[in-house]
Amino acid sequence: MKKIFVTSILFCFLATGFGCAANRAQQGASVGGLAGATIGALTFKNKLLGAAVGAGVGVLMGYIVGNEWDKSDEQKVQRVLETTKSGETTSWQNPDTGESYSATPDLPYMADNKVYRDIVIKDEKEGHTVMAKAWRDDHGVWHLKQ
Repeated sequence: MKKIFVTSILFCFLATGFGCAANRAQQGASVGGLAGATIGALTFKNKLLGAAVGAGVGVLMGYIVGNEWDKSDEQKVQRVLETTKSGETTSWQNPDTGESYSATPDLPYMADNKVYRDIVIKDEKEGHTVMAKAWRDDHGVWHLKQ
C-alpha cells in the first residue's frame, strides 16, 4: 500500500510539472522522469528504489533531448533577428519535433547602448503568440527578454 501511495505521489508531481513546464527541456525532463519511474518500478525487485532510480535517469535523459530541441528553434530566432527585414515574417519547422513557428521582427533601435529589436514569435500549431524584446551583445548574439 505504501508503495502505491508513493508511486501515485510521484506520478502526480511529474504530471503537474509537465503541465506548467516553461520550455522543452523542462517538458522533456518531466516526461522522462515519469517514463523512467514507471519502467524502474516495473523492472526492479524493490519497486520504490526502481521508481526513484528510473525517475532520476529519465529526468536527465528527457532534459538533454528537450534542450536540443530548444537549441534548434533558438538558432532560427537568432537568424531571424540578424538577417530578416523589419515586418517580414520567416517560418520554419523544427526537424526533431515537427512543430512549426513563425517570427516577425520590428525595426532595430538603440537603448542603454545596446541594439534592440522587438519580435513576435508564433507557434503555428498551438496558435500561441509571444511578443518579446531582444538585445544584441558585443559578440553579435541576440538575447530574448519577454
